[in-house]
Amino acid sequence: MHPWFELIGAVAAVITTFAWLPQILKIMRERQARDISLATTAALAFGVFLWTLYGLLIGSWPVIIANGLTFLFIIAIVGMKLRFG
Repeated sequence: MHPWFELIGAVAAVITTFAWLPQILKIMRERQARDISLATTAALAFGVFLWTLYGLLIGSWPVIIANGLTFLFIIAIVGMKLRFG
């Protein structure tokens, strides 16, 4: 595989993973999450969990790490939705 492909994948993984931090910080700061859809966020969490499982099955550390961390961020949002809902 061409090195540029790996770089593109790494940059995409960093951007899509850490894109959740502003949402997490906003919910924590405002202590409210009524505008967050629980069904959508839970479905997304399940999908990202499956991507993590897929990464484990194929032995791809970039897929495992990016989606594992994203899963943790989304689960944090689900938890705050349930708390601050």
